[in-house]
Amino acid sequence: MVRRMRRLISTVVGGFAALLLVLTFAGAATAAPKTPPAGVDITGHGLDEPLRLRAASHPEYVVAVIEQVNHRGLVRQSGGPKKADLGPKYTVVVLAGDVPKQTYVLYPKAVGGPRVFRPAKQPDRKISPAWYLGRVSMSETLRTAGVPLERTYEAVSGGAGGGERIIPEDALNPAQDIDEAFSELRRLLLLNVAVMLVITIGLAGIALLIRRRTR
Repeated sequence: MVRRMRRLISTVVGGFAALLLVLTFAGAATAAPKTPPAGVDITGHGLDEPLRLRAASHPEYVVAVIEQVNHRGLVRQSGGPKKADLGPKYTVVVLAGDVPKQTYVLYPKAVGGPRVFRPAKQPDRKISPAWYLGRVSMSETLRTAGVPLERTYEAVSGGAGGGERIIPEDALNPAQDIDEAFSELRRLLLLNVAVMLVITIGLAGIALLIRRRTR
């Protein structure tokens, strides 16, 4: 029985150690800077010619604009607003090198909040069309990147009906915010795992001690 308890403790400790290593390496991979796509082209209302942003010269703008169309972090809708409620339209084409890869349509002034539309016809394939709720920072992100939009006050707390604040120019870096959030989550997970490890070892030790005394 004692041998079994020792094997159990060794298995538990080994499992938690492996989990700690996985979380540590995963966190390091997340924190590592990611190379943004080559650039984005923006066309639409008020732009006489395409606004061409490239990672080589404006990496922060490229990352910020792409974050606006990253549908993994957006809420999908069954349908979009009425055409009359969409407001000015901006088409964003994401490039890999000089090759267009993805196309999205942004409506920063749509009634009820910004909207993102992913057309079925993409540069190199066809997919299912989809509508998404856009980020509240869409208008300011586009304006900072060079789109002729008026400065706005963005609601950033509590979603609809939340508080308001002015988003400064140097705060429009969604990629940095996501990295910070993952970093905090990683530290929290590591702390929880460490606590669980200590508790498990303690309980196993108590069980072993009780077993020895009752023999």
